[in-house]
Amino acid sequence: MIQSDTARPRPVHVVGGGLAGSEAAWQIARTGVPVVLHEMRPLRSTDAHQTDGLAELVCSNSFRSDDALNNAVGLLHAEMRRAGSLILAAADAHKVPAGGALAVDRVGFSAAVQGALEAEPLVEIRREEVADLPPADWGSTILATGPLTSPALAEAVRRLTGEESLAFFDAIAPIVHKDSIDFGTAWFQSRYDKPGPGGDGSDYVNCPLDAEQYAAFVAALLAGEKTEFKEWETNTPYFEGCLPIEVMASRGADTLRYGPMKPVGLRDPRTGRRPHAVVQLRQDNALGTLYNIVGFQTKLRHGEQARIFRMIPGLEKAEFARLGGLHRNTFLNSPRLLDGTLRLKARPELRFAGQVTGVEGYVESAAIGLLAGRFAAAEERGRPLAPPPPTTAFGALLAHITGGAAADTFQPMNVNFGLFPPLDASVRKHERKPALARRALADLDRWLGIKVDEAA
Repeated sequence: MIQSDTARPRPVHVVGGGLAGSEAAWQIARTGVPVVLHEMRPLRSTDAHQTDGLAELVCSNSFRSDDALNNAVGLLHAEMRRAGSLILAAADAHKVPAGGALAVDRVGFSAAVQGALEAEPLVEIRREEVADLPPADWGSTILATGPLTSPALAEAVRRLTGEESLAFFDAIAPIVHKDSIDFGTAWFQSRYDKPGPGGDGSDYVNCPLDAEQYAAFVAALLAGEKTEFKEWETNTPYFEGCLPIEVMASRGADTLRYGPMKPVGLRDPRTGRRPHAVVQLRQDNALGTLYNIVGFQTKLRHGEQARIFRMIPGLEKAEFARLGGLHRNTFLNSPRLLDGTLRLKARPELRFAGQVTGVEGYVESAAIGLLAGRFAAAEERGRPLAPPPPTTAFGALLAHITGGAAADTFQPMNVNFGLFPPLDASVRKHERKPALARRALADLDRWLGIKVDEAA
């Protein structure tokens, strides 16, 4: 921990103990500023959480690609590691095989984050619901309540800003017990045999479908009984990056074959040929006993899920540790409401962080929490911090949600290279992603004050 060279600052309050709030609290404490972390669970739960652990993962156990030179989220991983991220440290310590992705054991990951924060003397964890806007005497406060912000607090924010928070549905994919999978049909293989963190190139379970089986499966998805939306949910749009499997199926007969069921890079060992379509399952816990069905978030009723998913070859006798579900997520119109350091323009002592700001994904949410924590801590120490350069993954994502996106059409966004300032036209197409990544890491090191030889 960096020792303070001035009088002890007053604490920063962080509301919400998810990935963004946990990361924000960690970053604040590591600069020598005390922090009070407020988490409402277990006093009040949500539609998606199942435990009272900090940084619980509810939608997936994947942090997606860990390829820093060719994938924007992999680059964001690298930047977070350089910035001393607690979330990435816990993920690295509890990774499970997932091809080219970084996936984690959910229980071990959450326990590591909570344990680190509980052991940090400058962090006080209060289990209580913050049901209204923080009182003025709290001073600097970060609202990292996530997409499942309690209704009372969400209403208080709406009253303050005069804006209706936008909303979308986020769907949860089912989890299958490995020992119920038929490996006479299914096999282990990553696409193109590509290994990833903690993996060996055979990290996914693959269930093949021929053309007839695929057509029957799509028909069943379309005909399956879905959950009914509540009246207040009927006009809520989906986020395109997390569509229910049956919504994708409704967009055309081959949509799934070009999406989560694409067979490219895979070969059925029984035939030696590429299947017509493939359902992939990814390891969900460190023991390797649970596998989640990749991309199969759904709003089918539970009975229908079990029936329809058992039509998949290899899953005829599948036993489900968890079936899919839906919950409503809310997010701010951040380009209109927040400034360049995530402060609420209507009340600058309040910052927002995480998915409620309109970023999509675990990694992006934690990254915004990291930045919010650093901004708040620097401000409390009397040394305001400039935003990271827009050439970095941090800066590109931050700039997008705080002004780069059009407020009138703002929707949740994953980090992607399209958010980065372009390179010189002389850089050839196949070299652009690695060049963008190298530029980002060099610029980030300068922002962090890291010498080149220290970062190597």
